[in-house]
Parts: sequence; structure tokens; C-alpha cells
Amino acid sequence: MINQPIDPFFRRLFIVVAIVIALVMLHLMTPVIVPFVCAFVLAYLFNPLVRKLSKYIKRWMAIIVVYATITVGMVVLLWWLVPTLWRQLQAAWEYLPQILTWYNDVAREWFVNNTRIRLPELEAKGFSETFVDYMQTHYKFADASSLMSQALASSMNFINSAGLIVLVPILTFYFLFNWDKRLHGWEMAIPNAYSKKVVGIAKECDRALMAFIKGQLLVMVLLGIIYAVQLQLIGLELGLIIGMAAGIASFVPYLGFGLGFIASIIAGLFQFGLDWFHLSLIVGAFLVGQAAEGYILQPLLLGDKIGLSPLWVIFAVLAGASLLGFVGMLIALPVSAVLNVLFIHLYAYYRTTDFYRGRKQLNLFEEK
Repeated sequence: MINQPIDPFFRRLFIVVAIVIALVMLHLMTPVIVPFVCAFVLAYLFNPLVRKLSKYIKRWMAIIVVYATITVGMVVLLWWLVPTLWRQLQAAWEYLPQILTWYNDVAREWFVNNTRIRLPELEAKGFSETFVDYMQTHYKFADASSLMSQALASSMNFINSAGLIVLVPILTFYFLFNWDKRLHGWEMAIPNAYSKKVVGIAKECDRALMAFIKGQLLVMVLLGIIYAVQLQLIGLELGLIIGMAAGIASFVPYLGFGLGFIASIIAGLFQFGLDWFHLSLIVGAFLVGQAAEGYILQPLLLGDKIGLSPLWVIFAVLAGASLLGFVGMLIALPVSAVLNVLFIHLYAYYRTTDFYRGRKQLNLFEEK
């Protein structure tokens, strides 16, 4: 029996259908895939430390030592941080009367005198009564039952999330335990003709990515300390919270500075009023932090690890936010670092082609 060749149309149709089915399956399995992705990322970050320790002890013991060290560090940090943050939150709550006074005496009066908008006057004692009246007026039993259903669904989601929190460290352990064997298996799957080049590019991506992550974490910690210490010295009672939040948010370029500056100015207005001296000190603190980040921390700790200009950095962050929201903003720069390495090699290959050297021309440019 003679085998008939497959029609090209049906072959393409089969490929398209297979791709669509695979994408649909990936979408449906997202809740299952997410913990594996998180565990792989954590294993990638912890592997250098585990590899160094495994030179002296067994690998599984090295993984346990890393786990124990991180756990103890987090416990010590929380032991010191939680009481401090609690005092800061209490101080923020005590500012509620001042916020209401500023709203009634400044903001509300300005709207009354300069616009046609008539804002209601607010009192702290009437907050609970106003809330109860609003709920009785606008919500009925059906709404309450719907709210309970939503609360129950949220509780189930929380339980599932807690399960994932337990699952991720376990998956991370197994990824770390067989990390080198898994990488060797992937390397052996690459065709021999391309193996050396692909492995070289992968190592360059790894160096750029790890250098960026280590440098960025140090920048975040040091910048948070700079902001927090300055704001505390100024006397801003919420300075610790705002400074730490600004340092953490600095993982996304300009986000930490923007959020920290706005929050500090608002907190300063409520605490000091229109005291231009203290407000000027707050502005100066963030200018010092921005200068330290741009001229000291970034050049020394990051340097040209990404190799992107500020315009491309802003574009990458905005593109990541547009595609994947907040998660896209977080991964925009690491992904850009890897793409930059790939683009450098692609451009180098392009310069070796006959088309670039002028040996082969497109029909469009051929002389007739």
C-alpha cells in the first residue's frame, strides 16, 4: 500500500488546532502551574547559595540550612518590625481627628468659597451612625446574603492560597535537589550543532539576571534605610512605614519615589500643617534619596547590568504593566535584561549574514 502524502492544508490545520488546544489547557491549568512557576523562580534564586554550601555538606542538608537561615531571619525581622509597625499604625489612627479637622476647615471651606460643590461636614462621632444608616438604606437581606456568599468564597480562596503557600516550599526543595541533573538533561536535549552557542547565551542571561537581582535587592534595602532614617530624623511619625514602603516599591523604577513622596507630603500636612520648614525637609529627603539612587546606588550596585537606556526602562515598565498589570511591572526589568542579551547575539548574527554584507539583495532592491 502506497502512503499518500498529507495535504499541506490539513497539516497546517492540525498544527493550529494543536496550538489552540495547548493554550486552552495552559489557561485552564493556571492555578496548578502558578505554584510550580513560583517554586522554580525561588529555586533559581536560592541555587547559588545552595551550590556553595553543597561543597562542604550534602546538598539536601545545604537546602535545609538555607531554609532555616531564611526562616530565622524572617522571624527576627518580624520580631523587631511588627511592634514598630503597630506603633506607627496606632499613630496613623490617632491622626483621624486631624484629618477630619483639615477636611472641614480647609478642603471643605475651599470648595464652598471657590466652587458650587457643597461637601458635607464630617464628625468622628457620626461615622458609625452614618455607616449603619447607609447600610440600612441601600442594602437589604438579599444583599446581605450575597455579601455572606462572597465572604465564604473569599474564605475558600484564602484556604487555597494557604495551601499553595505550604506547597511552594516543598516544590522549591525538589527543584533545588535535582537542579544540576535537570539542567544537564535540558543541555543534552539541545542538538549538538547548537549546544555550545545556546549554553553560552544561557550562561550570559543567567549572569546578567543574577547580577541585576542581587544589585536591585541591595538598592531596595539601602534606599529604604535612607528614606526611613531621614524621615524619622525629620520627626515624621509615619516615616518608618513610608520609608520602607518606598524602598520596596523602588523595584519598579520611579514608583517608590513617587508613592513615598506623595505619602510623606500628605502625612506631613496632617502632622505639621502648612509648616514649610518641615515640608521642605521632606522634599529634600526624597531629593537626597533620588540622588543617592541615581548617582551612587544604581551605578555601584547595578551599573550596566541591564544595558538599557532610561527611555527603554520606562517603556519596559509601562509595557509590562499594560500586558500583565502589577506582575508585569515587577518582571519587566528582569525580562528586559534577558531580552537584551538575546538581542545582542541576534544583532551580531545579523551582521554576519550575506544580506547585511550586501552579497544577497532582495528583489525589491535589485537593479533592473
